[in-house]
Amino acid sequence: CLPVCPVDCILLEPTPKADRGSFWKEYTAEEAMSSRERYRLRKLRLSQEAEKNKLQSSTLSTSESSVLRDEILEAVSRVRKRRLLLTQQGDKIETQTTNKAFERLRDAIPAPSSELKYNSHYELLVAVVLSAQATDISVNRATKTLFPQANTPEAMIALGVKRLKGHIKAIGLYNTKAKHIIKLSELLIERHQSKVPASRKELEALPGVGRKTANVILNTAFGKPTIAVDTHLFRVSNRTGLAPGKDVREVEDQLMKRVPDEFKMGAHHWLILHGRYTCTARKPRCHSCIIQELCQFQEKQINPNQGE
Repeated sequence: CLPVCPVDCILLEPTPKADRGSFWKEYTAEEAMSSRERYRLRKLRLSQEAEKNKLQSSTLSTSESSVLRDEILEAVSRVRKRRLLLTQQGDKIETQTTNKAFERLRDAIPAPSSELKYNSHYELLVAVVLSAQATDISVNRATKTLFPQANTPEAMIALGVKRLKGHIKAIGLYNTKAKHIIKLSELLIERHQSKVPASRKELEALPGVGRKTANVILNTAFGKPTIAVDTHLFRVSNRTGLAPGKDVREVEDQLMKRVPDEFKMGAHHWLILHGRYTCTARKPRCHSCIIQELCQFQEKQINPNQGE
């Protein structure tokens, strides 16, 4: 055993020198026991010194404690005021930027509207359901032949799933969409006297109608200040910094919070058109963007030949 070995051996029998190498010194059981006791005493002394130092450092006079506490509270107060000031300044800058951005978008398109072709609330509902994961151009091409034959819930049910599929087969997911349109037409007749409801809850209860579709109907058909977030709005909101978010609902909430009331009715159309024709996914046209200097996009391509 070594003199500083802390192990509480059961057998205090020195290992033969031949097995340990010539540089090891042999210790008797008494020597090993004495070494272990010295180690124990040293450890105890160090522990007592640590407790003493801890007690001394934590023991302050009443006046010293009061002064220290006041200094800490004052420092915390200064930090909180500074954070509040920075937050207010940041919110003010964000509001000013958002206002300028939408003022320019409004000046470019004073009366924005959907690019879907429709003549009634029902036709709009069907067109928006068909537009999921499809382009407005493909939807308009399909509804050009569909709506003259079925532009009411009753006419759509009479048309049937099979013939409906024939009109919309060029649109993605047409099998599922055809079933949804027939089913929602039945529910409109059964629950709403063949009329499109004007409440989010009733709209989202219809097959094929989610939050985005409901927002489009509420905004476009009923003039409510909702903002539907699709892939274009999600990209533009995050890329420009207007309303960053991890998912479409977070982006929608940020837009509803940041966009001034005077712009909310047209915000969906302005941003979707901007994302469709200017702030495109692969090659954004930053050189022709009217809100380019307000945008936070780090990879702006100001030169039209940049990136080629």
